[in-house]
Amino acid sequence: MTSTSQAPLAGLRVLDLSTMIAAPLAATILADYGADVVKVEMPGPGDHVRRFGAQKDGQGLYWKALSRGKRSVALDLRHPEGKELLSRWVTEFDVLVENFRPGTLEKWGLAPDDLRALNPRLIVLRVTAYGQEGPYAAQPGFGTLAEALAGLAAVSGFEDRPPLLPAYPLADIMAGNLGATSVLAAVQRRHATGAGDVIDLAIYEAALKLVEINILEYQQLGTEHGRTGNRYGPAAPRGSYQCRDGLWVALSGSTQTMAVNVLRTIGGEELVADPRFTTNTERRAHVEALDALISAWCAERDRPTALAELTAGGCAVGPLESVATMVDNPQVAHRGSIATVEDPDLGPLAMTGIYPRFQDATTSIGRPGPAAVGQDTDDVLARDLGLSADELARLREAGVTDGPSEPRDAIPGAV
Repeated sequence: MTSTSQAPLAGLRVLDLSTMIAAPLAATILADYGADVVKVEMPGPGDHVRRFGAQKDGQGLYWKALSRGKRSVALDLRHPEGKELLSRWVTEFDVLVENFRPGTLEKWGLAPDDLRALNPRLIVLRVTAYGQEGPYAAQPGFGTLAEALAGLAAVSGFEDRPPLLPAYPLADIMAGNLGATSVLAAVQRRHATGAGDVIDLAIYEAALKLVEINILEYQQLGTEHGRTGNRYGPAAPRGSYQCRDGLWVALSGSTQTMAVNVLRTIGGEELVADPRFTTNTERRAHVEALDALISAWCAERDRPTALAELTAGGCAVGPLESVATMVDNPQVAHRGSIATVEDPDLGPLAMTGIYPRFQDATTSIGRPGPAAVGQDTDDVLARDLGLSADELARLREAGVTDGPSEPRDAIPGAV
């Protein structure tokens, strides 16, 4: 370990104007890596994600995780004084994240080019469902529509059932990670040029990476895949299989070696030599027969036994867990993949840790999303803009800002 250890993004300041999931997640990832992130919310209701999903004691649970490590400032950007404050404030930041419908910032007089005129080093990340231009650009959109447009739903599910949309914000999470990556690329470029940039991220384009293999195959061979359940077109065997005790395993034979190991484990050399299964092409052609053999083999064993035998045979296999069982999985527990973070309102909260791990750099999960909209408004604006107590009180009274006059539970180390 090095003698001096600090967070990878220590010193980077991020102003997060975004709502819901994709764009806020990009800012959360930057906060996890040590950036000082200030979350701007609308006075009164705050971010929509506060009311998204399950609630406890009137507080959104996902809000707690998605806004961890961020200080909350309530500022009405539609108000003339709110816009004036942002124009002064933006000079304090390296990165600005927003996901308003295209043209909204421009309508408010806060266009990225105008903000960069005030701060030429500013990096602006713009996240929308369809991007800043094109026939769909002005339409409202969420990750669900991005998944539909990108073709994910069309190949998800079973052949005799409707297209299947993910039961989780898949495209949003993809876009959030891609957004954070693009910001870091812009930061690296700024080291060389001294100039910021404007990044146009369409959520559906982040989702397209998931079906790139399908795109290439269609363009080159004219093949369009349908829905195949748990099977995977390019390789066999692949799927989930139920064991005698009712538990499930997941198995993948995506390489010739792995597929042969499965065949040998469940049927010996005779099955390895079976002409139906000697090559991936043949296995794909006879996938129903192959799946039936694996299913029958698993049905004769409890899951621990099936896992032990398949693992001993060099197979790529693992338990198919639910969230309830995943948290107790020995691999997950050993690495501490699920962190417990103390929240002043709800107590201990289970959430994902910071991934990936750094050998030398220090990372830590910041305070969960605060209960109060604008929890840190006065503290942050006083520090960054030198606003007096009287000025802060007047802005609250005018509805320009919001939040308690005496912030609590500040994020340690925040500047």
